[in-house]
Amino acid sequence: MKFATRAIRSGKDIDAVTGAVVPSICQSTTFAFHGIEDRRTHEYSRSGNPTRDALEDCIADLEGGAGGLAFASGSAATVAVLSLLRPGDHIVATQDIYGGTYRIFEGIAAPSQIEVTYADARDPASLGRAARPSTRLFWVESPTNPLLQIVDVAAVAEEAHRAGALLVVDNTFASPFLQRPLSLGADLVLHSTTKYLGGHSDVVGGALVSKTKDLHERLYAYQNAAGAVPGPFDAWLVLRGIKTLAVRMRAHEGNALAVARFLEAHPLVESVVYPGLPSHPGHELAKRQMDGFGGMVSFRLPGGRAQADAFARALELFAFAESLGGVESLACHPATMTHATMSAEQREARGITEGTIRLSVGIEDAEDIVADLERGLVAAAAA
Repeated sequence: MKFATRAIRSGKDIDAVTGAVVPSICQSTTFAFHGIEDRRTHEYSRSGNPTRDALEDCIADLEGGAGGLAFASGSAATVAVLSLLRPGDHIVATQDIYGGTYRIFEGIAAPSQIEVTYADARDPASLGRAARPSTRLFWVESPTNPLLQIVDVAAVAEEAHRAGALLVVDNTFASPFLQRPLSLGADLVLHSTTKYLGGHSDVVGGALVSKTKDLHERLYAYQNAAGAVPGPFDAWLVLRGIKTLAVRMRAHEGNALAVARFLEAHPLVESVVYPGLPSHPGHELAKRQMDGFGGMVSFRLPGGRAQADAFARALELFAFAESLGGVESLACHPATMTHATMSAEQREARGITEGTIRLSVGIEDAEDIVADLERGLVAAAAA
């Protein structure tokens, strides 16, 4: 079956008893056994729940993995990956990285004596050079957050495996509709299901998909022990969101391209970053390893924080808010929002300036979206 069909059908079998087309929300915390030697499939909802099972099976199918695991948030999924490591282990990570992941690396991994080295993942060899005998994980995003750099996943996978490490790819920005890192050599895929998979800004969640059964079972043991799992209703909301992933991603991409072209032609805008523009350094790579360019656009205003603030205050359609991937358009100022944990020096070194704006382009009418950006830029020019 094609992707859009699988997104609607995977993990969502018609109920054999009731004939229900939509999977039920199973709110039960516990499940009765027939006897000591005759146990049912489920026993306790921290360990497994029918609604969560459906979500995990669906995401694993869409990513092409051996097994999927759902978590209470993307951050919980990130911490679960760290459970694979021990004190003295080392991670090589992309320099342009989600601020929440950076916060976990510096606030949880580092105090646990797990060191992280950040390298420019646009050059896969630079990650290889950063590896040590103690390196256990390579961690990349593609496209990256917030500068939308495109990482050659297959090349980084070779570097990781040469170093004896696993490759983890945060696929949140692309979604499995546009990119399937396991097919490119990655060992583990991470999602914040809050974003494009849920798609409606009404549920928080995370997911991991493993390439091998062994890795899946190791992570399941942590999930079961730590218990940072989504409730049945949250799992059901993400499962419902996935049904429209294909049509939403097409709409996000079409609008994002219109936005990127508008911004690239605007005299006030210093630079625009969108993988779908031929001017993007990773455009050709994105064409090879992705099935589209996504709904995220970043751009830079020359006037720093003052212009960024004036731009944000003038917006009427865009919500000035954190997060991304919902049907509504959102604008974000990474320096003071998603990446505020980093010092000003660290942000500047990565290219996140006070004038950097990150847009999650929604699926409203493209003309309305562009008109709202024009309104913001007029205000920014006057600031």
